[in-house]
Amino acid sequence: MAILIFAASGPLLIVLAYSFLTPGDYGGVVWEFSLKAWFNVFAERDFFTGEIELADAHLSIFWRSIKLSAMTTALCLLIGFPTAYFIATRPRKTRDFWMLLVIIPFWTNLLIRTFAIMELIRNEGTVNSFLIWTGLIDTPIQMMFTEFALLVGMAYVYLPLMILPVYAALERFDFRLVEAGYDLYAGRWQVLRRIVLPLAKPGVVAGSILVFVPCLGAYVTPRVLGGGKNMMLGNFIELQFGQGRNWPLGAALALTLLVIVMAALIVYVRAVGREEGGRHG
Repeated sequence: MAILIFAASGPLLIVLAYSFLTPGDYGGVVWEFSLKAWFNVFAERDFFTGEIELADAHLSIFWRSIKLSAMTTALCLLIGFPTAYFIATRPRKTRDFWMLLVIIPFWTNLLIRTFAIMELIRNEGTVNSFLIWTGLIDTPIQMMFTEFALLVGMAYVYLPLMILPVYAALERFDFRLVEAGYDLYAGRWQVLRRIVLPLAKPGVVAGSILVFVPCLGAYVTPRVLGGGKNMMLGNFIELQFGQGRNWPLGAALALTLLVIVMAALIVYVRAVGREEGGRHG
């Protein structure tokens, strides 16, 4: 118990303490109480007039992180749900093979997978070379160092985290209910919306959380594919502990990210709780 408390809570308590201290001149902290780090998370004081105004740069990074995380989650769900449904409807003898294909990317280092995406979408990469060869374009399309690159990269990296829980929910699904829906003259969309999706909801919610949470704190993929032009929250936190030499601000940003993650988890727990309550009620 003591090991668990110190290992799990110890580093978090240190970060919490740092967020209320004064930054040192060359990194680290000065043990003087200060709320400046928390103030600077969302606000700043004008250098010339001294007026308090919103920290537009910080807010834009927060907005970009949340927006791209939500878009990545939606894209993974759009691709992952049909994939999981396809695997769940295959004969049991072949399901293991299809699941193996989904899990194989996890055998490769995250950085290697990110570089593989970079090779596809860079100006001299596979996609642009193919489009030029077919005559569809004359000059390469700039895809690297854009939000599009981040979206594609993170969707590729985290897609298995969506497929696995959705498949786990659909594997237990009684597909005789689908046949009954068709027998009652329901269309495919009605069957999907009123039978399949409600019963697969726990897997969809779990997959969405598993994708959204790591996307918020993603560091490697935005660093490689964003090129510093599309900084996300994980990169911004690292910048404060590194070149920025503002450890209290980095700690406050890290705790703010933790709060966002906790809010997402609370939404997940409540959604699953309502689902379980509806089943037993």
